[in-house]
Amino acid sequence: MSAEVNSPGPRFRNALGAFATGVTIVTTRDSEGRDVGLTANSFNSVSLDPPMVLWSLAKSAASLGVFMNATHFAVHVLASDQEDLSLRFAVRGAQKFTGLALDRGVEGIALLSGCSARFQCRTAFRYEGGDHMIFVGTVETFDHSERPPLVYHGGGYALAVRKEAPLAADDAEPSSSFSQDFLIYLLGRAHFQLFLLLRRELEQHGLSEDQWFVLSILGVSENRTVAELDRLLWYTGKRVTYELLASLTAAGFADLHGGYDSQARVTLTEGGRAAVIELVAAAKAAEEHAERSLGSAETHLLKRALRAIILDSDPGLPTLLAPAHPE
Repeated sequence: MSAEVNSPGPRFRNALGAFATGVTIVTTRDSEGRDVGLTANSFNSVSLDPPMVLWSLAKSAASLGVFMNATHFAVHVLASDQEDLSLRFAVRGAQKFTGLALDRGVEGIALLSGCSARFQCRTAFRYEGGDHMIFVGTVETFDHSERPPLVYHGGGYALAVRKEAPLAADDAEPSSSFSQDFLIYLLGRAHFQLFLLLRRELEQHGLSEDQWFVLSILGVSENRTVAELDRLLWYTGKRVTYELLASLTAAGFADLHGGYDSQARVTLTEGGRAAVIELVAAAKAAEEHAERSLGSAETHLLKRALRAIILDSDPGLPTLLAPAHPE
């Protein structure tokens, strides 16, 4: 449905929101040498030769006068994990630079760390554009990283994920219900291959997978009853048997307080705690190895997607962090 452009109102703003933009923080210094900065998503390239960029600032902004008189400014393209920094610099009058580790650029302008890219610019032109002032800068120096950028879309923050090129016809998997594009197959294989790295560590500790599942739960919250452990392991298809608990106590990893009864409690020994710490570190290393091939944005999206699948298919199992039942 079209709308009259001469009276756009909020519908025009919503239509503009369909265009995804990066998020930047622009910094400069006032005439007394104080740092000034704000969040802006109106950033664009103008020219490659000479290198020039532009950004715009509302005429109602408190810092307009500072930028109008500034000879230089710096544009920081924020990385996907810098949403908090974006929110900090979007607040008017706050102590935005307090506690931040800063570098100093041309003319002593504050430079923020951890960004996807930074452009240090000399102000070349200033133009009026409706209710905004447009600043064009000549880029004097810049730097960038491989960190994925923070994105703003539809009135909220988003993540940019690079799309893979489609497979060539010769590389395509044969069409079947159990092809390598089958979600359950992909989840199962990914779990198996990641757990393979941890399984080697388990063997060095003389632990089976069933034993590790029990220890890992006790490592999150110990002093569980046998019934609680059994209920928490149910989704894996494992059961907490007397033989399983006896093997852990015999190996010096756990203590069973009482006979084999559903309300008997199980705790870790010092050796069990040490083993859990070592194995959690090994599991974290395996996770970081997998994340290197994804990047932070794709990792974040993958974890959100998996949590959604877990929530949608959850048969009502208790969580690992649920408190133990009282005595």
